Amino acid sequence: MLLCRVSAVSQTLARWGRRSQRGGGLLHCALSFSSSHCHGVSSGEAGSQPAEAGSAQGLYRDTVILPRSEFPMKLTGQKLLDRELQIQQECGFAGLYSWQRERKAKKEFCLHDGPPYANGDPHVGHALNKILKDIRNRFEMLRGRQVHYVPGWDCHGLPIELKALGELGTSGLSPLQIRQKAREFAEGAIARQKAAFQRWGVMADWDQCYYTYDGAYEAAQLKVFQEMHSKGFVYQDYKPVFWSPSSRTALAEAELEYNPEHVSRAVYATFPLSTLPPAIASEGLQSVSVLVWTTQPWTIPANQAVCYMPNAQYSVVKRADNSQLLLVATERTASVAALLATELESVGTFTGSQLEGGICKHPTILDKEVPLLPANHVTMAKGTGLVHTAPAHGMEDYSVASQFKLSVECMVDEDGKFTELAGPELQNLSVMTEGTDKVISMLTDSGALVKEEQCVHSYPYDWRTKQPVVIRPSKQWFINTASLKDKAKEALQKVRVLPESARGSLLTMLDRRTYWCISRQRSWGVPIPVFYHRETGEALVNKDTVSHIAKLFKEKGSDCWWELPIEILLPENVLQKSKAGPVSDYVRGEDVLDIWFDSGASWAAVLEEEMEGDTEEPESRLSWLPTPLREPLVTESDSRADAYVEGKDQIGGWFQSSLLTSVAVRNKAPYKSLVVHGFAVSEKGEKMSKSVGNVVDPDVVINGGKDPGTPAYGADVLRWWVAESNIFTEVQIGPTALNSARDSIGKLRNTLKFLLGNLQGFDPRVQAVDPKEMHYIDQYMLHLLREYSIKVTDAYSEFDAGRAIRVLQAFITRELSSFYFSIIKDRLYCHPEDSLGRRSCQTVLEEILDGVTRSIAPILPHLAEEVYLHAPGHAEGETLFQSGWIKSSSVWRRPGLEEAVEGACAIRDSFLSSIPGKNAAQYDLTIAIEPGLLFELMESLQEEATSTSSQLAELMTVARVNLTSVLPRDLPPDALLSHGSFLINLEGGVIREDSAYSIAAVPTAAARCPRCRRYTTDSADCLCPRCQTIVSPAH
Repeated sequence: MLLCRVSAVSQTLARWGRRSQRGGGLLHCALSFSSSHCHGVSSGEAGSQPAEAGSAQGLYRDTVILPRSEFPMKLTGQKLLDRELQIQQECGFAGLYSWQRERKAKKEFCLHDGPPYANGDPHVGHALNKILKDIRNRFEMLRGRQVHYVPGWDCHGLPIELKALGELGTSGLSPLQIRQKAREFAEGAIARQKAAFQRWGVMADWDQCYYTYDGAYEAAQLKVFQEMHSKGFVYQDYKPVFWSPSSRTALAEAELEYNPEHVSRAVYATFPLSTLPPAIASEGLQSVSVLVWTTQPWTIPANQAVCYMPNAQYSVVKRADNSQLLLVATERTASVAALLATELESVGTFTGSQLEGGICKHPTILDKEVPLLPANHVTMAKGTGLVHTAPAHGMEDYSVASQFKLSVECMVDEDGKFTELAGPELQNLSVMTEGTDKVISMLTDSGALVKEEQCVHSYPYDWRTKQPVVIRPSKQWFINTASLKDKAKEALQKVRVLPESARGSLLTMLDRRTYWCISRQRSWGVPIPVFYHRETGEALVNKDTVSHIAKLFKEKGSDCWWELPIEILLPENVLQKSKAGPVSDYVRGEDVLDIWFDSGASWAAVLEEEMEGDTEEPESRLSWLPTPLREPLVTESDSRADAYVEGKDQIGGWFQSSLLTSVAVRNKAPYKSLVVHGFAVSEKGEKMSKSVGNVVDPDVVINGGKDPGTPAYGADVLRWWVAESNIFTEVQIGPTALNSARDSIGKLRNTLKFLLGNLQGFDPRVQAVDPKEMHYIDQYMLHLLREYSIKVTDAYSEFDAGRAIRVLQAFITRELSSFYFSIIKDRLYCHPEDSLGRRSCQTVLEEILDGVTRSIAPILPHLAEEVYLHAPGHAEGETLFQSGWIKSSSVWRRPGLEEAVEGACAIRDSFLSSIPGKNAAQYDLTIAIEPGLLFELMESLQEEATSTSSQLAELMTVARVNLTSVLPRDLPPDALLSHGSFLINLEGGVIREDSAYSIAAVPTAAARCPRCRRYTTDSADCLCPRCQTIVSPAH
């Protein structure tokens, strides 16, 4: 292992070589043994016999200190599951969150939980999200911060309503009956999800969660609504919205899924010009028809205009096959000719602005005429460059209607069927199916249909029912996001986004949303606190009416909107303050708020100390939370969460709704950082689907399945899978990933058992060795442990548990297993139990055990606490999570130490590469270095010219080391020679020396000691000098 690290030192090492100062110098002298006395071992006992009673090795077995630990190397099946549950019980998992909330801490870390939807069983998406959050929370708690994390659930909305009612539907049920069934369904889903989250080891006070159906939560939400309304951000209007016929309710953009494979019957149709634009009329052209293209023919009966692009060029073209004159964009002429399979001859060209004044005949409604109008939304990407405009069924179309005062008459009802306004031929026909068929038939009959084609394109679907939506006008409540957009973007600039690439998506989604429809025509939700005048329909909503309703909701829950008489909902004193007429003039509204507004206001219910203008004390407002959570989260100037952590689908969902509501009310984002993770997918990268059969159930992962081939992995394997994954992409899960996680934990257990086994009987509180007294390799390991702790801390701080795992595995593989453990076994097993050298090593092993255990604790809390139960050096009953983060010291980095050990390691690597596949212990090694810094560094590891027991010999793992300034000339013919150099960099580069070295490896003439098995004795029936001094007192 080549460790070519260098560091600055605080004093020059030029005097290290002075032998007169070695005894009290910066680095300790190594011990050496000179005795060659042979302790009686008969020749018959010293051969290659197995270590049985009577053999040489068996004779000394009791004098060798081998690792002993009750910590099991492997736990599987029911034993594993029982042990995890036992650990949760014994180590106080359930009370840990409350414990840390009550302790004093200088800093707080607030991770605000995005509420999962309470409509089903826990799945691996939940596991990915909750465990990811828990890893960060446990890390922050371990390093001394007070964690604020209140789990929540999103409890309202249509999916819950539909599942709760099942085949019953809503027919014949009152709103209160629907709400009761929906609440019961949500409560059942919450109970199942909560139990799963606890089994996964997620730290929280599970008796104190937030629920969007809780009265106090709803009250806080209404205050957000009131603040936004009073500032003019909330308004009522009649305009096109996404409407789901299958759900019979309006939808917001975030509630849509776009189906890229949707097939529409697109048509090219003509609108004959009854009044030619003056520019065309002056050319003497007559009988010209405007050609339009649409993928939604059912909207043609609602047409109010045809739009053109003012700056584009348009041509009147003549069809070669039938002489028909058509008006199309010049840029689209070639495409249209190819589509119609005929030549198009241009007979006149005009600019878009010259089309002004043109009037068309409606193709399906006799005597109706529609104007040609300019519009900025017209594009040349598809179609003819002339856009059929139906203001009732398009957002851009509605903008044109607003500008030119066109009619926005709706011909489609809540079920997605034509109304009587569409005429008897179309009435009651579903617009997306038979209604489309009939309109196309009407276009054919009128001679307006030029071409029909199948068009595969992206089309919005209801995310709950998976059915296509339509755009239709409706009187709804909206948030004017256009007026909030700039403020929201400004607030986002102060937010850290992980990964940074997600910031662009956040901004794009904001740009796409000009308004947000927040009213829904359902029963299971928070009622919009609005009353309507019986005669005029005018809305009554102000601070007084909303504050009163919020107070009622807090006391009784939102069911009271339906339960209480209107006289209590709208009392006389409120009417007087509102300067309104008698209560008999008003009826309560029937709409509920969008569930994205529900969850988007969670910052106000869970995080906010005191909303602007709120006269209640924070403790009173948050009385539904446990006492520790009512304390101020942060200073008044900043009540933002440190982090929101959710999947990428929340970019246009909870992240955005939370941002918009918070910016509207408080002029700042509710979060300091956003972490956007990918989705859990199958091992093949496919979306999980029950029909495909690739769904991974986290309960089966933990407890095993009915199939014997589905083992019980336990919660820590599930947590390791989350931590090890690249969360910023799609996260794959399946047998391969889970088996890999289990194997990785198994290797980790093996390392931890080695550490625990060699600490048997060691108490660091009384037997630890001061670092200054340690062997240099031990001091060096403390230095590496400090570097490790810094790296792993940085990884957790960046929400990168995967990097923490890679740092851990590299540390165990390179620094421990391949390096330190291979060097120290002789000292651990064969030195006197209470010797300085062995205690020095044990002190370091205990620090490594402690550091590694704490570093894995956020990811593997069950394993970490299990190790801590076996680990030495702490009071009985103390748990790891109550005892803090990795305790590394800056003292562990000592001047010159790094260069001394790493210089030796460079030489060791050169030596090992010269004897591939052979046992280093069977060689004598001669190291030749010219006088200089490197030579002096090696002398600090070996004072004598030759030694079998110096620290340098231990580090080289050879029989003997000879340290000289030049290789001897009389080397045996079988000597293996190699050369190298090591760059020493001291005093920040002030002292730099590239030192060359040569080494000669010669098979040793010494015999193997029957006790320690090192090749350091004169004959096979004699103990080596070191072992003689240990064994003699016992014999």
